[in-house]
Amino acid sequence: MMTSTTSEMPQRTGIQQQWWAFVTAIQFLTRLPVSSRTADPQALRDCPRYFPLVGGMIAVITIGLIWVSAMIWPFWLAVMIALALELRLTGAMHEDAVADCFDAFGGGWTRERVLEIMKDSRLGTYGVLGLISAVMIRAGATIQLIQQIGLEEVVHWGVVLLASGVLGRGVILFTMWLIPPIENRESLSRDVGQQMELKDLAIGSIWTAPILIIWCTLFPLQAIIGLAGLAMLIFWFRGLVLKKLGGITGDCLGCIGYSGQVVILLASIAEWPA
Repeated sequence: MMTSTTSEMPQRTGIQQQWWAFVTAIQFLTRLPVSSRTADPQALRDCPRYFPLVGGMIAVITIGLIWVSAMIWPFWLAVMIALALELRLTGAMHEDAVADCFDAFGGGWTRERVLEIMKDSRLGTYGVLGLISAVMIRAGATIQLIQQIGLEEVVHWGVVLLASGVLGRGVILFTMWLIPPIENRESLSRDVGQQMELKDLAIGSIWTAPILIIWCTLFPLQAIIGLAGLAMLIFWFRGLVLKKLGGITGDCLGCIGYSGQVVILLASIAEWPA
């Protein structure tokens, strides 16, 4: 994970500063070699604004990988290949957070023990099974989505995957806005500044608006269910984190971001009784 430098950084304003915040967001969420420069504190503070935009970029790459791979292999295998390559693209950042959270909340009975487990790089039974379940559900939901819509309808199932990527990262912003970071603990939530401000949330929401409108237009019922599911996820997770920890950590943010993607996919493939 990147850390801010204590050396004096050049002062930037306006578009230039926001560009570096965007580059910093890419560095956080992917392994793309976009810059060799150390992020300055202001870029770290502003970069969450661009998490949904970077999430959309990742989704576009994954959609392209599925489409190209499906020309050679069965579509279900193409999905598995694309998700495997996405792991390489993102450094399995969110998946690692899912495993750590399952381990910590599943095996820790006190606040101190939860934080200790979360910091431990080793995985226990909860973490392994939680990670396997999360990845399998996401892969299975993606396969079912394409099967329901049809592989040739790449625009339609692509919109759902794009909404999953963008809104999943948007959930991270809402969570940072609702829950302050734990003090005196190194984590993503500390590196990117204090608690998310309303203006940062508003700017981040700009990147979610276009795909949200398209998703709601093409799949209105699924979008309503998905947004309701995201709202329930955020407020349930908020209660859990405040009760167990009293503040948010980087692992918690990564976990809810991945969970948000899964919620959207599950809502999009649900078949309701007539």
